[in-house]
Amino acid sequence: MRRSNPPRWLRWTLVGVAAALVCLTFGVTTARADLSLGPHEATYAVTADDELVADLGPLGTVVTDSPLPLTLGVRITVHEIPADLSAVDAASFDALSGDLDGYLQFFDSPQQTVRTVASALAWDAVRGTVVAALVVVAAGFGLRALLGAARRRDLARVLGARTWEITAGALVVVLVAGTATASSGPEERAALPASPVFEGTALEGARITGRLAGVIDTYSGELVETYQANEVFYAGAREKLMKAWDVRAAEQEAAESEQDASASGDPEATDYVTFLLVSDLHCNTGMTPLIRDLADRLAPDVMLNAGDTTINGTSVESVCVDSFASAVPDGVPFVVADGNHDSRLTTATELANRQVVLDGSVVEVEGVRILGDRDPLETRIGGGTVIAREETPDEAGERLRDVACAAAGEAGLGGFTAEDRVDLLLVHQPAVGDAALESGCVPFQVSGHMHTRIGPDIVGYGLRYVNASTGGATKGNASVGPLRDSSEMTVLRFDPERRQFVDWQLVEVTPDGEAFVSERQLVPPTVPLPDEVPDDAAGDATGTGRTPSPAPSGN
Repeated sequence: MRRSNPPRWLRWTLVGVAAALVCLTFGVTTARADLSLGPHEATYAVTADDELVADLGPLGTVVTDSPLPLTLGVRITVHEIPADLSAVDAASFDALSGDLDGYLQFFDSPQQTVRTVASALAWDAVRGTVVAALVVVAAGFGLRALLGAARRRDLARVLGARTWEITAGALVVVLVAGTATASSGPEERAALPASPVFEGTALEGARITGRLAGVIDTYSGELVETYQANEVFYAGAREKLMKAWDVRAAEQEAAESEQDASASGDPEATDYVTFLLVSDLHCNTGMTPLIRDLADRLAPDVMLNAGDTTINGTSVESVCVDSFASAVPDGVPFVVADGNHDSRLTTATELANRQVVLDGSVVEVEGVRILGDRDPLETRIGGGTVIAREETPDEAGERLRDVACAAAGEAGLGGFTAEDRVDLLLVHQPAVGDAALESGCVPFQVSGHMHTRIGPDIVGYGLRYVNASTGGATKGNASVGPLRDSSEMTVLRFDPERRQFVDWQLVEVTPDGEAFVSERQLVPPTVPLPDEVPDDAAGDATGTGRTPSPAPSGN
């Protein structure tokens, strides 16, 4: 009995679908991403057993339900765990207390880790699928050329009659390839009871195998207590911050209504550009919801970050950058000047989040011209502070001064009428802005680094404002967990008509969980430039101007 060949279009459709399934299966099941898990570097790989398995080597595994769709799972191989527990010395166990902060960051914002991992795996799966498709297409054309027309016709007659068998075989290959990526022992793991340690946390329902089960039962109390204290603290602080902001906003709205009523004949009020400034977050992701809530209430035109988003600039801290980026409202530019605790890895993650990372040139954001650059120094825990570029902080400051004066249209003084004059200098260390402020080419500077609020103070012919740590960090210590020092953010308003900042407002969360929002405070006037002072007042200008403040020392 002779078999009938399916129509040509159907055969090619089935070939295309089968090839697409094979390529997609290859891309998904080989997807990998090198990211972080808590304080550790880790490799994430897709499996087909519908479980998330964290492989901790000789310590055992942590198993929980997979967040991925279908029956896809993830296997996490955590690095930096010795293969032989007998090789672990006292210093390694001492380091576990330091790792507590890293685990707390993970527990505090697990959804951010999940989003980051899912996105990375999805992109790797797409890349793998595209590569496989290119290989299949190239192989197809190569085989076509090698066979020749006559041989292709012979094969088409033979294979056409077996279209359905070949299709079924391809599906079996896809299924086998998918199940082959499943981690071993799912039945045994599924039979394990859920660990009660994780109740009420992001890992509730997780099951633990191996020696880690005993370690967790013995030493998990500190982590869970810290996690719970962290949750309670920031939930309370978040509520009080919103209450304090709403009260202050109502007062400001009432005052503005009275002013509008008394000045009904005046022209329409200036539409200010509003900035929300943060700095020295130092990976305290507990502040992310508070920053997000404040940004939602304030609806700023621009958000500023004066640097030190991370603690050590490592790849495992990328989740911190992702977390803070999630606090920025959609469509709002986030302008960053990286600090000495950040790194090129930090910059890469910021750029991946579509942030505006300053690099020594002038950028215009919402009509405001901003100049800034990453910090010339790099500080690493255990490695001290070193010069990260081929210039000292003083040389970096002089370079930024030259850029600002060139933008002003004239080196030195006299650039106030230039259309391209810089409105804001954003640098991490305050002293880096000295040369630009003293030149008269920059009217206003914003910095961080000191973990203490300073100003606005007159420096040269400009003003400098130093924001305290938004992460609540103290000198020499970051803050992960409940705040050790006050967290501060600043609201700045800029008048685009007069090209100057008009007022600032402090938003503070204290270590006892209280929140305060100050009244708007006017930005003080600067010392006028010599060519702005009338001749008859020139003799008085030197004596009446406020004494420029010295540059604050580094931290």
